[in-house]
Amino acid sequence: MRNKGALGWLRQIPPRRWAEFLRAVFTDVLLISASLTIAVGLVHDFRYTVSDLRMLQWLAPLMSVIGIGALFMQGMYKVHARYAGIMDLFRLLKASIGIHIACFIGMLAFAYYGGRPFSFAEWVLFSFLSTGSLSAPRIGRRLYDWYIAYAKNQAPRRRALVVGGGDMGEVVMREMRRNPQTELCLVGFVDDDPKKQSLQIHGYPCLGATRDIPRIVAEHGVQDVIIAISSADGEVVRRIFNICRSTNARVRIVPSFQPTAEQGFQLAQIREVNIEDLLRRAPVQFDLRPVADYIAGERVLITGAGGSIGSELARQTAELGPASLALLGKGENSIYQIQQELITCVGYQPECIIADVRDAPRIEAMFRSHRPTLVFHAAAHKHVPLMEANPIEAIKNNVLGTWVMAEAALRHGVRKFVYVSTDKAVNPVSIMGATKRVGEMIVSALACEGETEFAIVRFGNVLGSRGSLIPTLQAQIEQGGPVRITHPDMKRYFMSINEAVHLILRAGAFTSHGDIYILDMGEPVRIIDMAHDLIRLYGLVPGQDIAIVFTGVRPGEKLHEQLCYDQEVLENTPNPKIKRVRNHAVPHWRWLQGQLEALLNLCEKEQADAARVMLMELANSKLAMDERKAVRS
Repeated sequence: MRNKGALGWLRQIPPRRWAEFLRAVFTDVLLISASLTIAVGLVHDFRYTVSDLRMLQWLAPLMSVIGIGALFMQGMYKVHARYAGIMDLFRLLKASIGIHIACFIGMLAFAYYGGRPFSFAEWVLFSFLSTGSLSAPRIGRRLYDWYIAYAKNQAPRRRALVVGGGDMGEVVMREMRRNPQTELCLVGFVDDDPKKQSLQIHGYPCLGATRDIPRIVAEHGVQDVIIAISSADGEVVRRIFNICRSTNARVRIVPSFQPTAEQGFQLAQIREVNIEDLLRRAPVQFDLRPVADYIAGERVLITGAGGSIGSELARQTAELGPASLALLGKGENSIYQIQQELITCVGYQPECIIADVRDAPRIEAMFRSHRPTLVFHAAAHKHVPLMEANPIEAIKNNVLGTWVMAEAALRHGVRKFVYVSTDKAVNPVSIMGATKRVGEMIVSALACEGETEFAIVRFGNVLGSRGSLIPTLQAQIEQGGPVRITHPDMKRYFMSINEAVHLILRAGAFTSHGDIYILDMGEPVRIIDMAHDLIRLYGLVPGQDIAIVFTGVRPGEKLHEQLCYDQEVLENTPNPKIKRVRNHAVPHWRWLQGQLEALLNLCEKEQADAARVMLMELANSKLAMDERKAVRS
């Protein structure tokens, strides 16, 4: 197989490379012949006898042919010296060993048939000379190319300090050294491991611990500090970031990747530290293989597909092999944007549906035509203050929309229906939270009415979603402040959009009958602390460069959110980071249906105050919770 591959490559050499190939072969022939000639000469003080010359005339061409063949079989003529690596050096050594063995046999044969005594010294010298001479032009070419590339790039290079002397730090170092055109010049490492301090990592010194960064930056003129620690959680990144803030160095971070796959990393991946890096817990990593198993071949429908959660669901689902992917949304612009993104970036053509989830006839027709087998219901109004001012719209969209979608899914035999909820649905005090709580009640009640598997996912604030806290604070900082915080003690659970979508997808893989799933989100974070982190990310000082103003708690807001009710018990799932809610109350569907009809009747009559009162009573209703309970196993 190797012969066929090598000969096939030879036939495919373009004409412009034949001259380069022949030049390399001719050079190697000269080097092998010269190595043998010099080795014999060194042993005899360059006083060649007739038998010496006869052996060289016979053996030198033979060694050249064998050597060219060995180098060719090892693929050495396909390697560009500019990109040669350790594996190429090993292949060169293997070819050299073959040449040495052939030379040993040839010298013995000439001694036997030609009468010239065998010289072990000649063979040893030839082995060293041939290996060195074959390596020298290749190493020299690589050094020359590095020098030329560096000479062309005369822009001053920035002195960089890498935080972390582990596998990830080593990969960053190798990429800096391999790429002479990079703007970065490594001065050394810092690491808090005492075993690594005062040592060198591939020739670069470990200059101290992270606490020494200000001193090292000043002494070595460091302009960039690169955090390259694969296991760093938010607390570690925040500590290093705050240490670096006392310097003038730019702070960046290496995103998580597999450090053994060096070809998968480029210096361009190094990015600025963002708020997700400073989360006060380690981001949760999910194994999506079970997700791929249950999505592959399914007809998937995502509602609210133009929103932050819905669009990320579309991105991840499109890569998991669905039979079809339908994106449903009310806003044509947002649906168009995610459609074009999937076509351009993923190479996937989704089906786009412009529809309102409240429009029962339109939704019914859509289910008949698209026949989805897996539905992710992410469509919802989510802004707490806006929904306080517009309760009827909130009820129609979040309650009626969920009712229409869930009943249609049940009626058309959808295999799985996943409902996206929020921590604001627990003991709700806001219109938005109450509508999401009633949505949970609808889904859990309908789970007892048919074969469709219903699941509910409940999580806290999502970082970076449109109109959410972080973009709002960033806009205030970019405008020069002040940053407006409602209350110094207000806390929230935070997660990334990636984590939220992974939770939704993973929960959908579990067998479920109206179960509620919650991500282990660690401890809630104070909003004021998040604001301080954001201000520092902009290189500013909280309270000095950017003022912070407390505006008071807004209608519908709580100081602290909860992920579950007191009577609900969390139990483990196959994924240690996802919990299932046990003992959550499930209302009787007939009773709940009557309540929903009365609530929506008030909305149709534009009786906003009465609808608000009934919604809050329904969401917090003991009757609904006591009417029928289901214990989840």
